Amino acid sequence: MDQLLNTFLELVNETLTAAIVVIAASLLLYNLSRNLADRVTRSSSVVLACVTIAFVTDVFVSLEPSLGVYEVILRLQWLGIAVVPAALFHLSDALLATTGQPSRGRRRRIIRILYANGFVFFIAAALTDILVDPVYLVEFVSLRAGPLFPIYVIYFVMSTAIALINVHRARNRCLTRDTRRRMSYLQIALLTPALGTFPFSVLLGPGTEFTFNALLVVNASNVVVILMLLFLAYPLSFFGSNVPDRVVKTELLRFVLRGPATGLLALVVIIFTTPATRVLGLPGQVFMPFAVVAVVLFWQWLVALALPWLETRLIYPDEDDDQLGKLQNLSDQLLTRNDLLQLLEAILASTCDYLRVNTAFVAYLGDMQPEVIAKIGPTLPNNALLAEEADDLKASLSAANQSENSLTVHQWHNYWLAALHSRRTNSISNGLIGLIGIQARSPELNLTQDEQDMFGSLVHRAAQALDDLTLQAEIYAALEGLLPQIHMTRIRAAEVEYRIGPMVNTAAESPIKDRAQFNEQVRAALRHYWGGPGLTHSSLLELSIVHQALEDNDSNPVKALRAVLTQAIERQRPEGERKMLSPEWMIYNILDLRFIEKLKVRDVAVRLALSEPDLYRKQRVAIEAVANTLMNMESEALTT
Repeated sequence: MDQLLNTFLELVNETLTAAIVVIAASLLLYNLSRNLADRVTRSSSVVLACVTIAFVTDVFVSLEPSLGVYEVILRLQWLGIAVVPAALFHLSDALLATTGQPSRGRRRRIIRILYANGFVFFIAAALTDILVDPVYLVEFVSLRAGPLFPIYVIYFVMSTAIALINVHRARNRCLTRDTRRRMSYLQIALLTPALGTFPFSVLLGPGTEFTFNALLVVNASNVVVILMLLFLAYPLSFFGSNVPDRVVKTELLRFVLRGPATGLLALVVIIFTTPATRVLGLPGQVFMPFAVVAVVLFWQWLVALALPWLETRLIYPDEDDDQLGKLQNLSDQLLTRNDLLQLLEAILASTCDYLRVNTAFVAYLGDMQPEVIAKIGPTLPNNALLAEEADDLKASLSAANQSENSLTVHQWHNYWLAALHSRRTNSISNGLIGLIGIQARSPELNLTQDEQDMFGSLVHRAAQALDDLTLQAEIYAALEGLLPQIHMTRIRAAEVEYRIGPMVNTAAESPIKDRAQFNEQVRAALRHYWGGPGLTHSSLLELSIVHQALEDNDSNPVKALRAVLTQAIERQRPEGERKMLSPEWMIYNILDLRFIEKLKVRDVAVRLALSEPDLYRKQRVAIEAVANTLMNMESEALTT
């Protein structure tokens, strides 16, 4: 009975050890996929790597290798054991620096010394017997303490203790309730990597690692390590993130349920079914693949059902849930431009098929020149003809009152036209937004009543699709201008969560703090050069050069920003006479035609003899050039 219980505890130990590896490695990969430019993210990745190395070697030795390989694996395990104290101190220093208390050089030198000591201890454990001394037993190898081990204990205790003190100092610098709570979590959870990787077995007698009492203690500690690793991941995930806290929580919850939890379930099934002699009448190894696939599929199905409920209960308050639900509904209902154009083409195809004609098209009649946006068939009118007669077409089509039950068809050249009216405008005016045209199949209009009814229904659908296309273009334009401002707001919110340190960077208040976001600000402002949220709500309004330009622009910030953008664009203008096809003039021509003259991409590409993809690439270069110029102008303004 004792032997059976011991075997069960060994199996549980293997499972828990492998679970720690799965969780630590998963969290390490999660960290690596986030913002590695952040010091907390980088240092916590080192800690997780040490934990992974320390426990993955335990998994290997559970596979019962030869005694020589067993010893090599135990020695290599010290790479994680020896380095983890230095990594913990490194993490605590990063946390303290994040709260506004950066190192003046002393802590940085201590980090280098601790890492150097850690690698010295690893080399001593891997190549010599002065730190740990192997003892060969019948089935496994045990390590006992060498003469250098007490020095390692001092290094371990001092590094961990100072790391905890640093985290406590960082907690005292937190100003908000949430940041203090997360830092308190870290104070507790930071002990997990230290206690989980410390080689307690070295202090025991050789061969006592697998006794009943030892296995009981090890299993209990492994459960604590698993829980504390997850507990450690929660507060660390907020550092280095520029997205709202609810997004961080949602991402972490989904990652844990779909990643580590799935791996753990598969691991448990493999470990417990493989040694079994018979499961449902089948050998354990034969039944194992079926069991793993079934468990993984069932778990993923369960997660898909439970995630909305878990997110509502754990993350979103009632008000937030309602707001996010509306945003989610908007996301689900919006179609891309290509989706709507495909819908229009399907409507045109149905029209051609029912009316037995070869050509049909939809043209958009906006403030700019008319444009054919969807078409089917070989004999289409060109945009030049539409532009030439646009005023007459708008006048004749606007006079028709369009509805689902009545249809007015106009003869125009070799086409029959019907007006497309917006349902968003006043029902009396019925604003004209476009037209649908089909190839005239005879000199005179000869649609039967059934054909008129069907054509009227298709015209109504085309009007709805074109109306949605116009509405969603406005939504996208607004989002394009507002999203960069929202992102900048989140960045600035993170800057006031901690006490101001003695080495505050005065440039932190500048909109040029994040270069990628600054470029996005410039792009949004240029896209909305003549009006729109990208200009009127831009963080570029805070630039010193914009403040200096207020006096010459009627104290109007938007006009001042537009003037500054114009000046930056003009600085891209080469000397001499303007040439449309000259490479030297390419950047200026793109900026002028696309943003100041507001020409369409297709028209600019034709005038500059470029393909549309090539134009988009060069447009990005042009926007970066304007951003560079604005940065130089700002620097000049601050130094004068």
